[in-house]
Amino acid sequence: MGTFCSVIKFENLQELKRLCHWGPIIALGVIAICSTMAMIDSVLWYWPLHTTGGSVNFIMLINWTVMILYNYFNAMFIGPGFVPLGWKPENSQDSMYLQYCKVCQAYKAPRSHHCRKCNRCVMKMDHHCPWINNCCGYQNHASFTLFLLLAPLGCIHAAFIFVMTMYTQLYNRLSFGWNTVKIDMSAARRDPLPIIPFGLAAFAATLFALGLALGTTIAVGMLFFIQMKIILRNKTSIESWIEEKAKDRIQYYQLDEVFVFPYDMGSRWKNFKQVFTWSGVPEGNGLAWPVREDCHPYSLTIEQLKQKADKRIRSVRYKVIEDYSGACCPLNKGIKTFFTSPCTEEPRIRLQKGEFILATRGLRYWLYGDKILDDASVKGVSRIRGWFPRNCVEKCPCDAETDQAPEGEKKNR
Repeated sequence: MGTFCSVIKFENLQELKRLCHWGPIIALGVIAICSTMAMIDSVLWYWPLHTTGGSVNFIMLINWTVMILYNYFNAMFIGPGFVPLGWKPENSQDSMYLQYCKVCQAYKAPRSHHCRKCNRCVMKMDHHCPWINNCCGYQNHASFTLFLLLAPLGCIHAAFIFVMTMYTQLYNRLSFGWNTVKIDMSAARRDPLPIIPFGLAAFAATLFALGLALGTTIAVGMLFFIQMKIILRNKTSIESWIEEKAKDRIQYYQLDEVFVFPYDMGSRWKNFKQVFTWSGVPEGNGLAWPVREDCHPYSLTIEQLKQKADKRIRSVRYKVIEDYSGACCPLNKGIKTFFTSPCTEEPRIRLQKGEFILATRGLRYWLYGDKILDDASVKGVSRIRGWFPRNCVEKCPCDAETDQAPEGEKKNR
């Protein structure tokens, strides 16, 4: 009940503006179309309400819709949780381990990062999701992940209804010739006859809804598996990139040390309970986090400070080995690259073979960084920033960094 109250109790009416964005409009539109068409098809043409199975099926459809919308609005309006403005650690000596945010005029708590879209430091920030027009972080990570689970399950149920509706309605209307298959949409051979005939418009609407349901199942299902993978490791996508750069720093300087991610509790179940609880409220306060016994409480933030101080490790240099058109979901870069395209409003950048990129963060199959332009006079811009597929680039050898740098970057050093 407390969680429900927190959904409808907005900090102010400005939160409602989150709905006025292309992400929520599309997401809610897909939910509305799939849910409505599944209920209509089920009641009118496939499984009438006067049967026991039809009643149970209809209740399940309503249940899917309610649970999906509940977790969706939870993720959107409860939000990720923000670091209080002007926040400082209780022990003033701990501030030496933390970065300072000039925008929020506060220290960044462990695992928090500043979001340029929200213009606030987000607790345990994973990413800014355009589909909920908000960040995914400490407070709404569970609701966001449950939405990613329930949406494909509901769409699978809806897709089954769509397929069975078309099959039962068209089974006696198909006539097979030697070279053609004809559908007689005017022949209604069902006894008793439905109140509204299953005509061409109903067939087209059902087919369209089926496409939406299948597409949502695949796309959102992939996102769910990605989220569950990082939850079971108690790691965010940003922290994965920090860990990758830490290993690169140790390898480059040939240091006799091993970076251990401090927030992995050593058990998937313990990591799972960091996000999902019976009360619906995540563990802790979002500002302090339990760490492994062999790790310093600020291991990750200390590593971030090292990377920030090291100009070489701030960004990793890559050379483009394959052209990339800048498409949001490229079909020719592999099935995994296609389905794991970053859910963000940040742009993609077009790449040509031989160019150089400075990557500042990334995912398993995507990287984010700056493309250095040789001609800085183009509209006064010397760099283009955005996402690009990881398999289109290769990391430059560390010992050849200076020699391989393009002229445009040498000027910017």
